[in-house]
Amino acid sequence: MVLTGVAGDHKDPLDIPANEAHIPGNLRTLSEYSTSQINQRLRSYLKFIFVREPFERLVSAYRNKFTRSYNTAFHKRYGTKIVRRHRPDPHPEALEKGNDVSFEEFVYYLVDPATQREEPFNEHWERVHSLCHPCLIHYDVVGKYETLEQDSRYVLQLAGVDEQVRFPTSSKSTRTTGDMAANFFQNISPFYQKKLYNLYRMDFLLFNYSVPAYLQFR
Repeated sequence: MVLTGVAGDHKDPLDIPANEAHIPGNLRTLSEYSTSQINQRLRSYLKFIFVREPFERLVSAYRNKFTRSYNTAFHKRYGTKIVRRHRPDPHPEALEKGNDVSFEEFVYYLVDPATQREEPFNEHWERVHSLCHPCLIHYDVVGKYETLEQDSRYVLQLAGVDEQVRFPTSSKSTRTTGDMAANFFQNISPFYQKKLYNLYRMDFLLFNYSVPAYLQFR
């Protein structure tokens, strides 16, 4: 947003209010261009993708979307559906609000074949290979969340804009770690661990992440 000028007077990405940053249409998507314009961009633009260890990303999505009181839109849209399908004898308030989904229920929802038959996964838990198509789009850089600061610096240097904008350094102590993910998986049975791993297996393989040591299905 800073580089394209839609951030107004903001020169530091962190100065952009969240409500402005999330306005649909602030940044154009590839699908808004003609076929020839799309092909020209795919041929000549710097293309990069950032990936994350799949289960840490999943736990992070769960924590942010289902355990934060302000995420009522997610509670209503997904939480109520998860409670209705995967909780025996749910309380009427839970059915209405959907704000107390457990991680186990979230896992049941993800591995349930009916989920994807009904609608595509939300982008926060869709498999990255399905979301970003690394086999179709030849990315110049595959950056990783685990090395985010140095990889983002490298991308900005490649783009020739490292003098104009800096990627913000994170001081968040609440970010999801491998140890935290291990705690969440303690209550998931080996049977469902295996089903979930198979669901995200391609992301583990494509982006060179090893099977987490805390999984019990080996």
